[in-house]
Amino acid sequence: MEYAIQHYENFPVASILLPRHLRYPVRLIYAFARQADDFADEGEDAPETRLAKLDRFRTELIRIERGEPGEQALFHDLAQVIQTHQLPIQYFHDLLDAFSQDVSKTRYADFGEVMDYCRRSANPIGRLLLHLYGETDVRQLALSDGICSALQIINFLQDIAIDYQKGRIYLPQDELAQYGITEQHLARGEMSGLWWPFMQFQIERTRKLLQAGAPLGKQLQGRIGLEMRLIIMGGERILKKLHAAHGDVFHARPVLKPADWLYMLYRAVSIK
Repeated sequence: MEYAIQHYENFPVASILLPRHLRYPVRLIYAFARQADDFADEGEDAPETRLAKLDRFRTELIRIERGEPGEQALFHDLAQVIQTHQLPIQYFHDLLDAFSQDVSKTRYADFGEVMDYCRRSANPIGRLLLHLYGETDVRQLALSDGICSALQIINFLQDIAIDYQKGRIYLPQDELAQYGITEQHLARGEMSGLWWPFMQFQIERTRKLLQAGAPLGKQLQGRIGLEMRLIIMGGERILKKLHAAHGDVFHARPVLKPADWLYMLYRAVSIK
């Protein structure tokens, strides 16, 4: 069965750059994550309904662990991929934990709490991909964590206004207070006072986190390395757009356009 990603993505998902035999497993992993994320995030379901849907996914994962057949087609296919590529099933559980947290937790006290969320919401994807690639050196996993956490935070910065409309704020509460930014500022899309210095701090910290993981793009060989470099450059481009807009995420969400993709591809191919 073929699985499609229906949501806009800043970064390539199982693109034609990947070796053909890896495209389906990658798309399957993203399909799992995307559908579970939708349970937590989309539609008008009550919180208890969202959590029940996520629990059904947990039950399916437990069936895979026990060697039992899944009840849903997605998990029948996922079980084969997990077995074939020896993927750690805990990473799938971590993703479900993060999405469940989205249902119940809407504020983050400090950056440590944000990073803990990233550890479960984003880092498992990168680690699963490295396992698919057969690259599981502890240093490579750490570099991947840096990239994935940075990409998750970039998404938070892009979606400040969108997330607030959903009742969520992923910006650290202590840092908002330090810069004198209240929830009323977010509600009104107000960028007066210290909004721009606040966003500069967020952008620069995220850039350093992304750069810390960037060596992975050179360490991975062939088309897999090219794909990774393209992902990293996508993050860099969004950060540049956020900086150029002085942190204005209220009037236009920064996105990658065709010219950005051409530039990124040129750079990704040029790097040795």
